[in-house]
Amino acid sequence: MKLVIDRFEGDYAVCEKEDRIMIDIEKSKLPSDAKEGDVIVLIDGKYSIDLEETNKRKKEIEKLIDDLWE
Repeated sequence: MKLVIDRFEGDYAVCEKEDRIMIDIEKSKLPSDAKEGDVIVLIDGKYSIDLEETNKRKKEIEKLIDDLWE
């Protein structure tokens, strides 16, 4: 399961699932360096940051922004 961290609220990370449903995950269950926009995956009951997918999404967003200004 892949999730995108949308924002942090108190002790929780509000994350968007692939089906666009939002769920709350306790920050203590995430990697300490997790930040908004990161793609996280749940593997064997542990969350980790999917760096490749996070970077891919970041580049796609940057391209959309660049296209807006052209």
